[in-house]
Amino acid sequence: MPPSSPIRWGLIGASNIARQYMINAINSQPNSTVTAVMSHNPAHAAQFARDHAIPNAYSSVDDLLADPAVDAVYISSTNEKHHPQALAAAAAGKHILCEKPLALTMADAQEMVAAAANANVVMGTNHHLRNAATHRTLRRLIAEGTIGKPLAVRVFHAIYLPAFLQTWRVDAPAAGGGVILDITVHDADTLRFLLDDEVVGVTAVSTSQGMTSNNLTDGVMGVMQFRSGCLAQFHDAFTIAHARTGLEIHGTTGSLIAENVMTQQPVGTVTLRRSGESQPVNWGEPEDLYIHAVRHFNQAITDHAAGKNGRPWATAEDGLRSLAIALAVQESAAKGKFIEIGD
Repeated sequence: MPPSSPIRWGLIGASNIARQYMINAINSQPNSTVTAVMSHNPAHAAQFARDHAIPNAYSSVDDLLADPAVDAVYISSTNEKHHPQALAAAAAGKHILCEKPLALTMADAQEMVAAAANANVVMGTNHHLRNAATHRTLRRLIAEGTIGKPLAVRVFHAIYLPAFLQTWRVDAPAAGGGVILDITVHDADTLRFLLDDEVVGVTAVSTSQGMTSNNLTDGVMGVMQFRSGCLAQFHDAFTIAHARTGLEIHGTTGSLIAENVMTQQPVGTVTLRRSGESQPVNWGEPEDLYIHAVRHFNQAITDHAAGKNGRPWATAEDGLRSLAIALAVQESAAKGKFIEIGD
């Protein structure tokens, strides 16, 4: 595909996130458009296509991938389907933007990433939070040494899961439900992005506080240890209706306090505390997180077609690392011990 060609997207999964965010994000770009959608329910696929003016609707992944008018796919099916669908997309030569977590096991996720590389297609992970202007500003300030060496982080990502999302996330272990693969995996990616550092081990305790069943968890607290020695405390939940989200990064010479930033919306405040004073941080113009992600993914495809090293804002490798951390959190909670994470 020449760099000047429009990028035609197929949606694997007629999902809420596709409906609420991704269709607009893709269609908002001058060089991309949604041309197809797939759902295993033919009636749902057809209605979804009509509702969003998508030209083609399919009821099988193979049929969508056989469509020559599809250059890239966005995978937002339930978690256990990501692996076979991504392998099929790579085999069909389609670029792949996959929802987190990439898969339910490291072996499956590694196979997906290898398949994309072998097929010479771009693959990325749809970790939305690192696209936020707030988080990009935090990363820049930390890298510039504004707060000195980061020593500790606290993440508040406990929410109340809306009723329309209380489906497989709360009762289907085989689909990869539960709070850790839904929310903690985002914390892992966000912290790696902000600190430009890697997690070397985790300890965690999880629980079910009334929303989940079938041995799934809806609450977890824990600590991630980074290579630099920084410690990050996190609280993630589906059951907390009245809390704020946010994070605090504390360094040797100052602290950054970000409130209402662990969200899909381009909102929130950032405050710098240093030398006994607090001052608001101007993080720039709000930008839809998913538009930012798609713009960079499209650019990665264009660069790739031109023989350059195209990189999505969150790469497939980023997805591998966030999954490794989330799985270690699950293991730590199950075994009651500190879990080291290798390379």
